[in-house]
Amino acid sequence: MRSTVCEELGDDAVHAGASLGLGPVVASPAMDAGQALADLTEISAQIESAVLADHEGSVVASTLSDEDAAKSFAEAAAELLSAADDVRTEPGSEPLVQVEGAAYDGSVFVAKDDRHLVAAVTKPRPTVGLVFYDLKTCLRMLEREEEAKAAKATKTATRRRTTKKKTEEADDESA
Repeated sequence: MRSTVCEELGDDAVHAGASLGLGPVVASPAMDAGQALADLTEISAQIESAVLADHEGSVVASTLSDEDAAKSFAEAAAELLSAADDVRTEPGSEPLVQVEGAAYDGSVFVAKDDRHLVAAVTKPRPTVGLVFYDLKTCLRMLEREEEAKAAKATKTATRRRTTKKKTEEADDESA
């Protein structure tokens, strides 16, 4: 499954669509962690369930209805990634960012970025590269949303400071 036009082109999606004769291109709305996982399971038919967590295994979002199962899965995924990294023998190697565990009845995949990890259970014999791609896309989408929220908060705070400063200056002038 290919990424959306908006994901590939970012802010240039509307202009690119018009230049290709496609007419207006609808941008994807901002998404939260739950929506990122819902999109992940929708676009990847191989993924049966998934959980998004911080690196310690605290659940951020999950497709599992049982909170205890989600917590257990997230903690196990964090431990799996950590344990796999611990047994590596190459000196000076970079930390692992993904791992797969395969069994006859399915596989477990874990991928991480700087802040989160996403773990998924798949059907037997998944297309490994595609599953990792989908997991990393989920992490990128969440990171973009967090960056957009941070930028918006910074912009709002700057606006408030500017408005306060202008009010103070007007008060000083009238005094």
